[in-house]
Amino acid sequence: MTHTILGANGTIATELIPVLKKHNVNIRLVSRKPQTIEGTESVTADALNAESVLAAIHGSDVVYLTIGLVYDAKIWKEQWPVIMRNVINACKTTGAKLIFFDNIYMYGKIDGIITEESPYNFVSKKGRVRADVARMLLQEMAAGTITAAIARAADFFGPRVTDKSLPSVLVFDKLKNGSTSQWLINANVPRALNYTPDLAEALYILATNEKAFGQVWHLPTAEAITGKEFIKLAAKHMNGSEKVSVLPKWLLKIIGLFNPFMKESYEMNYQNEFPLHLSSAKFEKAFSFTPTPYEEAIKETAAWHLNR
Repeated sequence: MTHTILGANGTIATELIPVLKKHNVNIRLVSRKPQTIEGTESVTADALNAESVLAAIHGSDVVYLTIGLVYDAKIWKEQWPVIMRNVINACKTTGAKLIFFDNIYMYGKIDGIITEESPYNFVSKKGRVRADVARMLLQEMAAGTITAAIARAADFFGPRVTDKSLPSVLVFDKLKNGSTSQWLINANVPRALNYTPDLAEALYILATNEKAFGQVWHLPTAEAITGKEFIKLAAKHMNGSEKVSVLPKWLLKIIGLFNPFMKESYEMNYQNEFPLHLSSAKFEKAFSFTPTPYEEAIKETAAWHLNR
């Protein structure tokens, strides 16, 4: 079996590679500048080029689409539909199974628990893009032209996660440096967060179970936690202060005038302002999987940061 990762330099790929190694499959890493890792094959490809994508996944049994684009709504709108179409067509041509690692932006602000049946109610430009590419793949899945599954997660944290995670930047890095942890807008509302080792294990489970295909799955998610609760646990395992500095919405607006990432993040602030509950009950029941409790997940993440 050959398992190919598109977007092989990203956070999720970093966690997925050791999982695939553990299961003794052939691993192919694909990106514009793929990393060289012992026991894997590296292939250079441009996901915006259809022929390049087709050549990269030729001979693959499973393809994981884990590509992460620059956090810019304009770039997403221009490039994501092209990437998705190229990957779909390549998988259809080669017969490879596809696992699409997706986010939850298409749901928008949902009052209550978000499940796989929740409607798309995006309130952001990036949410619209994610809804469009998800629908593109869902249409092919419904038509039976491709064997695929969509795997969704909220924002994540974990060992080996650095700048791609707000908890890593605002909590673990701050505590390691002896600074006060920060949280966005409201540290008192519960917020779903995913633990990256769980995500990697779950992606492999989906890729190797026939019953997983043709469906949308929320990846393992422990019960939502507030910012204060998260920081308290992190401080406990990093011998730091439980104090939290909340960055208000108006300040984020000002920071966005000088920081492109924060400017692009502003439309997603509803995820920090209001409760965000994500259910993975469907996955947990289907595959007898229990998400790693926050206590354990934060302890492992804290240890990694302390030893960096």
